[in-house]
Amino acid sequence: MRAVIQRVRSASVQVDGQVVGSIGRGLLVLLGVGQGDSEADAALLADKLAGLRIFEDDQGKMNLAPADVGAEFLVVSQFTLYGDIRKGRRPSFTGAASPDHARALYERCKDLLRARGFNVESGVFGARMLVQLENDGPVTLWFDTAEGLK
Repeated sequence: MRAVIQRVRSASVQVDGQVVGSIGRGLLVLLGVGQGDSEADAALLADKLAGLRIFEDDQGKMNLAPADVGAEFLVVSQFTLYGDIRKGRRPSFTGAASPDHARALYERCKDLLRARGFNVESGVFGARMLVQLENDGPVTLWFDTAEGLK
């Protein structure tokens, strides 16, 4: 699984002009699922997100985890994180998981975060979405569970 993680002051996602998910201070997670990803990847990603110390303490250092600051999560499916643009001009998405497999792991990751007590909002899997955010910092990170499992 791949994730682009953005620390935000606020973020929302719209489908057909309607807000379907919205958070205040927290993390916007653009989440892609690849072929071969498993429940272990979803658990690793959820654990990484829950423990990621990227919120500032009183000295301005990134020492605080989401639970320390009451952060929320907005998780948005993003198969294009598996887009390969090394050849030609049009991205290839052959590395992305099938929609059924991707949906199951996307939902599992959200469920694991909720089980840790976080408010988790989301977009609509497979829909065309408009994501708005106020990036805080800005802080934007990338994580790939294939590299995290090594």
